[in-house]
Amino acid sequence: MTIFDDLSDREIDTIKNTGTHVTLPADWSPIWEKTPADKAYIIVSGEASVRRRGEEIARLGEGDIFGESAIVNHALRSASIVTLTKLELIHFSREQVNRLREEIPAFGRALDRVAQDRLGTS
Repeated sequence: MTIFDDLSDREIDTIKNTGTHVTLPADWSPIWEKTPADKAYIIVSGEASVRRRGEEIARLGEGDIFGESAIVNHALRSASIVTLTKLELIHFSREQVNRLREEIPAFGRALDRVAQDRLGTS
């Protein structure tokens, strides 16, 4: 299941056009555990590792979002992300995530679902 599954093509286009497309190399860490929530990313292509206290707890790929949970839950980051391959991403600021949550209710529900699922794995 991806963040886009319950969204219309128009909603997906709005989300993709709101963020900034970026590329990160392998072995890069765009998000660190126990830091403030200021950004989120959706993976367009590539694979990343989710690590808590240095141990891998999950892998993410195309269509997955990361960084959203701390924004949604108003908390510090609960894990670090390390790129396993080159990643093509869409970068969102906290403000963009919050605006999209308001403008596209299905996106807000999807973020809440993902954030809640991740809380269950903490």
